Amino acid sequence: MNDEPKKPGQDELPADEGGAETTPESPEADAPEAAEADDQAKAEAKAKAEAVAKAKAAAEAKAAAEAAKPPWEKLPVAPEDEDATDDPLVAALREQHGEAIESAFLCAGDLRVQVARSAIADVCRSLKIDHDFTMAEDLCGVHYPGREVGEFEVVYHLYNIPENRRLRLKVAAGEGESVPTVALVHRGFNWLEREAYDMYGIRFEGHPDMTRILLWEGFNGYPLRKDFPVEGIDTGSAIYPEYYDESAGPVTGTGTGWRPQPPPEPEPEPGAAAGEAEEGEG
Repeated sequence: MNDEPKKPGQDELPADEGGAETTPESPEADAPEAAEADDQAKAEAKAKAEAVAKAKAAAEAKAAAEAAKPPWEKLPVAPEDEDATDDPLVAALREQHGEAIESAFLCAGDLRVQVARSAIADVCRSLKIDHDFTMAEDLCGVHYPGREVGEFEVVYHLYNIPENRRLRLKVAAGEGESVPTVALVHRGFNWLEREAYDMYGIRFEGHPDMTRILLWEGFNGYPLRKDFPVEGIDTGSAIYPEYYDESAGPVTGTGTGWRPQPPPEPEPEPGAAAGEAEEGEG
């Protein structure tokens, strides 16, 4: 028996600081953690299965959508025209303008109407006022040199904003035939009609300023016609009358091009010339 007195501060350590042996946790204490890990694994497996199923459904929907597309959207094949006689807009236009509406077709969902040349301004006015085609999107010319009648076409692109619908109008014209202007109905067609005249030679009757817009007046020819030579022609320039004859133009390598001229030498003033003479005599 040890009767030595305890030193000050030498008390027994508490059990949690090593003074007493700790009892190992029982299996029942690990059960909640194991159950929680099992639930987490099941949740991850379920989420993975749902993601796989979702991806598979999306792939099947995409394949079905591709199969439902018309041929011209799946392959580089031009869509075929469909008769649009029964379209409500075509029926309304024929009721208003009769035989001036020559034909109507649907192409890839867009409506195309062939209009008699003399009625194009009236048809555009009806479309703007009665059918909300208030936006003039574009106007262009087309040249078909192989046609016996109406080798030129003017194509008008109109847009109905509330219905999100586009409409294409076509007018045929022969060499020397003018088309009534639509610039008084849609001011946006003013410059576009001038461009069609400049590039194709199609004149628009009643246009407020039927002059060229890209090339100069006097240019010989219309560059977007199919029979215009790709190597260029003498143009008959009207903007350089001091350098060109009426039948010549600024064509590179033809020998008729403009060359910079040296500036004229200034003429001496009379007083200065007399003073120089007097100095020479002295």
